Amino acid sequence: MGAKVNVHEAKTHFSSLLTRVEKGEEIIICKSGKPVACLRAIEEKKVKRIPGNAKEKVIIAENFDAPLPQSILNGFEQ
Repeated sequence: MGAKVNVHEAKTHFSSLLTRVEKGEEIIICKSGKPVACLRAIEEKKVKRIPGNAKEKVIIAENFDAPLPQSILNGFEQ
């Protein structure tokens, strides 16, 4: 169980409480001495990448790295 703070203290020191939470602490917010909420860090779940999942979905043209036509280059330079 984490540190307990009252609503007024939580409102007054919210930024510092968030800093404590980022460091792994859990904060219990109380109203009239009774716990009503828990402030804790969100654990981001890493999505496992699957090699080759875009196979046959991405097509790279043979002239992909060919020089651009002058008409297109002019558009970039204006």
